[in-house]
Amino acid sequence: MKIGIIKETKIPVDNRVALTPKQVSALNQQFTEHEIVVQESAVRAFSDEEYRNEGVRVVSNVDDCDVLFGIKEAKIETLIPNKHYIFFGHMAKMQAYNRPLALAMIEKKLTFSDYEYLVDDNNQRLCAFGWWAGAVGVYYTLRGYGLRSHSFELPKPDIKFTLTQLIDNLKSIKLPAAKVLVTGGGRVSQGAQYVLNEIGAIKLEESAYCAQNSVEKLSYAVADVDKLVVRTDAEAFDMSYFVKHPENHKSDFMRWAEATDILICAHFWAANAPVYLDQASLRNSRNRIRMIGDVTCDIMGSVKSTIRSSTHMDPYYDYNPSTEKEEAPFSNENNITVMAVDTCPNALPMDTSEYFGEMLIQHVFNPLLKGEDLKVLTRATIFNKGKLTERFHYLTDFVSHE
Repeated sequence: MKIGIIKETKIPVDNRVALTPKQVSALNQQFTEHEIVVQESAVRAFSDEEYRNEGVRVVSNVDDCDVLFGIKEAKIETLIPNKHYIFFGHMAKMQAYNRPLALAMIEKKLTFSDYEYLVDDNNQRLCAFGWWAGAVGVYYTLRGYGLRSHSFELPKPDIKFTLTQLIDNLKSIKLPAAKVLVTGGGRVSQGAQYVLNEIGAIKLEESAYCAQNSVEKLSYAVADVDKLVVRTDAEAFDMSYFVKHPENHKSDFMRWAEATDILICAHFWAANAPVYLDQASLRNSRNRIRMIGDVTCDIMGSVKSTIRSSTHMDPYYDYNPSTEKEEAPFSNENNITVMAVDTCPNALPMDTSEYFGEMLIQHVFNPLLKGEDLKVLTRATIFNKGKLTERFHYLTDFVSHE
């Protein structure tokens, strides 16, 4: 078997890679009957020379490879017919912008597996960047708060930025005496909490957080969905009931909003769940929040100030609650500044690539190269030789040509 690590072609550019130079080298030495090659790229966090230094072949053409691994969606014109591609496809939730990609996969008779659906027998994801998104989200949000308040400046990450640098930079400044609310309880939230704990932020319980108007040090609280919504029938919150009937709940977010300076959105949200901060809530004089880091980047989702995603180059914009329109970042103290970078982990491309590669080696590369049961990969496969697999048959209408 010949496996290719393809160059990233999506814009904005993504600097991450499925395997680091050392990881490719180790796999090639362990599985000598197979070979992993790397396609030339000028945008990766790891240079072509770094791969060559580890004895890895760097090639311009991957037409002779059997399986091709990327990170983000490949440009349609780069797709090679009859191959097996694996990357984040963003089409299984019927995202309209990637319908042409899905149609191209059918036309080119591709087999396609999506990292997002690499799950275990309990449907828990095995390869994800969520923790890192939370960690970077805190940095970007606090950096924005410093720029907005003119109280401190943090450097913008470059391609070699690491988690250690991120934390050291935050430790080097006088952190604001502000209150931060982190929503959610999953990996994104855990990554955000890790950074806040590392830089000495004080964790407050709900009662203390909501009761105190001011704090002497950077402080934070964590609120999962059970603290963010209430049932419309006034019964006690029950997670299983919420999952089945999110529409029978309403937001209870204002009690948090009136106690919060900085909001870090790290929660999962579904379209039929309550909106936490609608346009009226954002205008409400009780809403104290003026800096929002929407790490999950749900456009016009649970927080209506997220009117678009932002980029690493330009992470911030202002939302004017009165007009409900975007304005230039930091242009008016009555505005709410939004950070909505939807690829936060790409700020730490070396760290995140190494972490992601370790997960892929364990759950995909080892069984693939050993010829073992590929149950995990099979579950993540949306197309098999251009045809929808049974698990993703619900996409039939989405990929029809009519």
